[in-house]
Amino acid sequence: MSSTDTTRPHRSQARRLLHVLGSPYFRYRYAKYLHAARVALALLASIALTSGIDIPHGEWSSVTLLVVIGGLQHHGNIRKKAAERAVGTLLGASLGLGLILLQSATHSTMITYVLLAVIAGVCAYHAIGKPGYIALLTAITTIIVAGHGDLSIEVGLWRTLTVLIGIVIALAFSFVLPQYATYSWRYRLADNMRESARIYSAIVEGRPIPADTLTKRFLTMNARLVTSRSLLASVAKEIDVPAAVLDDIQRQHRAILSALEMMATSMPADGLCLATSAHTNERAIRHTLLLIARALRFGRVGLLHAATGSAAAAARLEQTVNVAADLAPELQGPYWLAQRLAEQVDRLRLRLIEIERQWNIEGAQPFHR
Repeated sequence: MSSTDTTRPHRSQARRLLHVLGSPYFRYRYAKYLHAARVALALLASIALTSGIDIPHGEWSSVTLLVVIGGLQHHGNIRKKAAERAVGTLLGASLGLGLILLQSATHSTMITYVLLAVIAGVCAYHAIGKPGYIALLTAITTIIVAGHGDLSIEVGLWRTLTVLIGIVIALAFSFVLPQYATYSWRYRLADNMRESARIYSAIVEGRPIPADTLTKRFLTMNARLVTSRSLLASVAKEIDVPAAVLDDIQRQHRAILSALEMMATSMPADGLCLATSAHTNERAIRHTLLLIARALRFGRVGLLHAATGSAAAAARLEQTVNVAADLAPELQGPYWLAQRLAEQVDRLRLRLIEIERQWNIEGAQPFHR
């Protein structure tokens, strides 16, 4: 066998590995492991750089690195925090160096201590609010650079340099297999829409779901909803979408889960079927939920335009007065909720269409296990 034949399988495996690592879904599924690896490699790079060229006080580079990216796995958050860290560092370093110069000029430790306390108090005041991270880091960097005012100006300058090195390394490693908040938000919403379609079908077809199973499924969906809410600020920065649009999508997301939960709890326990008079409409709503899930999961935004059945289904349900009259009294409430659910699903679809072109940050392919 020639050497070309032996290297071909290795190239194929390498290509497959790159394909998997390039998949946002793979990074979403294994986000914690990838984040841990990224932080560990960044820390090694920080140690190697500061130790390799013998930069004094290099440990502050590693401390800064951990402060910037240690608890932040999403790319939008890291960039934002790195920028805020840079502002806080410059302010803190300036204050710290100023305190060192003041201490050298006055030789009064009491004045230095009082000014440190004043700086800490002012930063703490502003830390409770929008610029909180910058204020907090300003206070921390002031202490790192100045100590208690008894450090030399040379030490202060070296510490300022190592802090800036830590910021640069953290920002550089944020681009290594980045975990975008946009994809995490999309996949959680897709999972909830897919699960909603399953529960909705069971409800309208009269297939009973055990109470404990239903409770667990709604708890899981609500957990995804809450997590999605915490991602919106990063998503808005990553794809440049107004926060108000994402908030409205979140409200529609929450409204769908609430309507579905009310339908599940209001259905009679004897397994009556709500879909007997509106089977086509039921299928259209379920189909739209699944198409939204697929569009979000695979980035196939054209599916949102194909999913036009739920609004029409809601209109037909609203116009068909005889359908409601023919239903059993205990199904009147669930029937009305089904109308509202169809409207909410279509509002969500239309909102997602507004930002569909900004979904695929990298144009990456889906990951299949």
